[in-house]
Amino acid sequence: MSQLKNIFAFAGLVSLILLGVVSVKLYPVIEKLSDFDPRAISLYMDIASRALDQRSGVEAMVIKVPVEKGVGSGDVDDSIKILAEELGIKNVGELPMYKEVQALSGVPFRYAKIYLLCDAMIAASLLNHSDGFSSYLPCRISVIEDAEGQLWLYTLNMDIMIYGGRPLPPALKADAIKVRDTVLEIMNRAAVGDF
Repeated sequence: MSQLKNIFAFAGLVSLILLGVVSVKLYPVIEKLSDFDPRAISLYMDIASRALDQRSGVEAMVIKVPVEKGVGSGDVDDSIKILAEELGIKNVGELPMYKEVQALSGVPFRYAKIYLLCDAMIAASLLNHSDGFSSYLPCRISVIEDAEGQLWLYTLNMDIMIYGGRPLPPALKADAIKVRDTVLEIMNRAAVGDF
């Protein structure tokens, strides 16, 4: 019996030591996290969960919307252009990647087109806050045909920009949310051919 008590005492001591080491190691991380936006931890947990489920960090960091059957790439193209104008975000460029690949390879390539959308004044405010936001600019919506011929709309998850670090100043946060919501509205409406 005393030998069993000694084993449990030793296991308890090892557990306390491990808990102490983990606490000392995690304290600086937890202290820094207290400066983050209140939604940051749940955002990063969701991204980590999606990365594990999909086995892809890239897939975990994007939002994708399937295009409804019967809605073609031309319909999506028209919708994105018209909706961008209607919703007050400027179409600053289009990259028809599929045409470039075909021109270089001589072989047809599946539909892949990237639209660049921007509100220059909000973009300038984001840059004034952090040059790192330049990696999100201009906002992109990609229209991609998968291997089965299904069209998808993709964009970066802008919640990382909005909630992923220290809280943004309230006016800048409102502007960033407005841009995110505009891009998502364009995607959701273009996916059904609405304009």
